[in-house]
Amino acid sequence: MTLQSDVSDLWHRYDDDAVAAETATADDYDTLDAFLDALEAGEVRAAEKRGGEWEANEWVKQGILLNFGLRETEARSYGGVDYHDVLPLRETGDLGDRGTRNTPDGTTIRRGAYLGSDCIMMSPSFVNIGAHVGDGTLVDSCDTVGSCAQIGENVKLGANTLIGGVLEPVEDAPVIVEDGVSLGAGCRVTSGFVVGENTVVGENTLLSPRIPVYDLVEEEVIYGHLPPERRAFTRMVESSIGDHDLFAGGAYKPAVVAMDIEAETRDATRREEALRE
Repeated sequence: MTLQSDVSDLWHRYDDDAVAAETATADDYDTLDAFLDALEAGEVRAAEKRGGEWEANEWVKQGILLNFGLRETEARSYGGVDYHDVLPLRETGDLGDRGTRNTPDGTTIRRGAYLGSDCIMMSPSFVNIGAHVGDGTLVDSCDTVGSCAQIGENVKLGANTLIGGVLEPVEDAPVIVEDGVSLGAGCRVTSGFVVGENTVVGENTLLSPRIPVYDLVEEEVIYGHLPPERRAFTRMVESSIGDHDLFAGGAYKPAVVAMDIEAETRDATRREEALRE
């Protein structure tokens, strides 16, 4: 039996109402704990790139949902803070050995989250269950990395950035931010959107499959992803609502414009190695 088969079998029993929090056995909880350990070690991921395309691992999301469905909310304490949750927070003793650091008073890493080597987590910030944060990535102040989000290596998440999760509402695929991406302060990436590698995104940009991306490089309108090697920012375009009494001069909606990335933009967003020495 493999971890995947153990989780899948447990999911089918749960989905058939054959097991619940009140009836789960020690072996069931051993499976759930082994699954969380594998997430934290980076041995399993909620999504992986196969043949150039990102594919969600459905069984991983099932394992995460099981950890909520088969556990009771308990009174807990961590770092002198009392709270109530179904899961404890992630232990962080392994981070120092990998050169990863999280600043005090407000960095929260939930059980089942992975942080790679040489990461920096500034306070306050939050990384949720199932998230995967790659080597050398900066999670800045007031950032949230949602459940199952896949963040690549050497990524910069600007302050007050929100990376959406997949659990509520349940999404088919997690948000993907590929290697070398720089997201400006206040960005929002939601609903399984994929940000291509080495792309620089301007401040306060909303990236969602429901918002069109005007790619001026390939001269096409696309949805759900930003191609690699782009500079992207928000612009307002005319809405299909058109003229309306409530909108003098017509209505407008946000869109994203993507252009070739200039050398000076790349230099301005280059990671600072002194922060990691």
